[in-house]
Amino acid sequence: MVWATAFTTVLLPLLGYLVRKTYHHRSTINALRKQGIAMPPGWSWVTGHLLILQKYVDQLPSNANVNLAMADLAREFSDTEVFLMDFWPVYQPLLMVYDPDAAGQITAKYNLPKTDMHLHFMKPITGGPNLISMSDQEWKLWRSLFNPGFSTAALTETVPHIVKSVEIFREKLMEKAYAGITCLDDLTTRLTMDVIMKITLDADLNYQHSENRLASALGHITRWHSFWDPRILLHPLRPIIQKYYGRVMDNLIRKELDQRYFELRTGKFARSDDNAGKMRTAKSVVTLAIEAYMTQNQHTDLLQKPQLEEHFARYATHQVRLFLFAGNDTTSSTIMYAYHLLSQHPNALQIMRKEHDKVFGSNTDRASDLLAKQPALLNQCKYTMAVIKETLRLYPPAGTMRAGQPGISLNDRHGNKYPMDDIGAIILHPAVHRNPRVWPRPNEFLPERFLVDPDHELFPYAPAFRPFEQGPRNCIGQTLVYNEIRVALILTLRTFDISPAYDEWDTVKTQQASWFKRFKTRVFGQPVQTVHGDRAYQTEKAGTHPADGYPCRITLAK
Repeated sequence: MVWATAFTTVLLPLLGYLVRKTYHHRSTINALRKQGIAMPPGWSWVTGHLLILQKYVDQLPSNANVNLAMADLAREFSDTEVFLMDFWPVYQPLLMVYDPDAAGQITAKYNLPKTDMHLHFMKPITGGPNLISMSDQEWKLWRSLFNPGFSTAALTETVPHIVKSVEIFREKLMEKAYAGITCLDDLTTRLTMDVIMKITLDADLNYQHSENRLASALGHITRWHSFWDPRILLHPLRPIIQKYYGRVMDNLIRKELDQRYFELRTGKFARSDDNAGKMRTAKSVVTLAIEAYMTQNQHTDLLQKPQLEEHFARYATHQVRLFLFAGNDTTSSTIMYAYHLLSQHPNALQIMRKEHDKVFGSNTDRASDLLAKQPALLNQCKYTMAVIKETLRLYPPAGTMRAGQPGISLNDRHGNKYPMDDIGAIILHPAVHRNPRVWPRPNEFLPERFLVDPDHELFPYAPAFRPFEQGPRNCIGQTLVYNEIRVALILTLRTFDISPAYDEWDTVKTQQASWFKRFKTRVFGQPVQTVHGDRAYQTEKAGTHPADGYPCRITLAK
């Protein structure tokens, strides 16, 4: 009787609300379909386009990034380069965009706000509102506080720190040379974590030599993170694990923030070992942010407290968690993909090595000292920069989602209008970056695209290169990413040859497979292991890491 009453008074009205909400949504999409809005055929009143997308997901390896499936689907809309996908109730309906000019309307002309989904999906990583999820004045405030730390001038001063970390990375590569198959992911992730921690918080993690609680906590959070995979998203332990390790990160970061605040208030700076007792010369990102905060509040009583004001400290912690994630994962992945592409294109590798000989001399041991003393030498390595940009074009680390606005319509290149009253948009970077209409020979690795004159056929169409997005909300850390990857390549490419070892890796894994897995393979066949022939495909792991952590062999350069 009690259950019947509860169902009648609570569950039945809720069910009715969901039915009405779903019907209203589906009616809106159906009306757009009848108006001729581009969308995949087979739309359903029950499942929308979810099953359509699932067909493309099923054609890829189980851990492939869902954006790769989206890019495959996008190829069927080469006429409009804009189409509608109905993901309700998983996501709001979204315009899928790979027309670079339409993308510009989203990020620059209208500068559409971020969706609520950004906060929902990024909260386990960042802990709360952050520069990716914030909008309007809140975003402007926090962006202004952190801009000084990511300025070109400030990051130039951090190059010696990057050099020091890459030297340790170089030692680790030397230890692995001729030592069998190595999963490069662990080495590059430890490198980039050391760098981003030093530059963001001025904390020496020493993660390349030993384990660290902060880095370990972030690792646990990202291993239990996915934007799509229901096996992860629906796991009952996921929120518990992520919340626990989120608190660990918050406590450790807050301790560092309080230390930086104490130093600025008292002038009692901690001493730095690498400066032989001298005060720090390169200020960390959070130090500059706290300085900006103190300047803004110098006439208030907030600065009279011995600790940072709670609201600022909490929100600053969210931003730091974001920087640690983005500066670690995406940079690590791009370094691996640069090695991967250069191993497949030995001519490009030789050009880079010759460039490094020209800029730093043939003695590879001197390059570290020269870079630390003259960071501007990075700008002379133009071909190296072109290789990095081409790597980011072929393996973009992220995408962009924006919310719709009443009265705004997106226009494709034919003049067709796509109303965005209740519809968001996602810019498909993998599809934009390989759009054959704007990129000649789109699937080829051609670093010279970024070196030719504007009248050359390969010269890139600027709106089509978006690894860090464009417009006011472009990535705040892109200069750091370019600096870090350039230093890593300059200090390692002339010493090592790094080549993929997927064939050996797969053979070993097959031999080690359990009887159940071998039985499953005999019954259902070998699962898909490549994406368009690429074994090092981008996965769902956080910053789209290469499959299986990029198993490779490291040898000394010949």
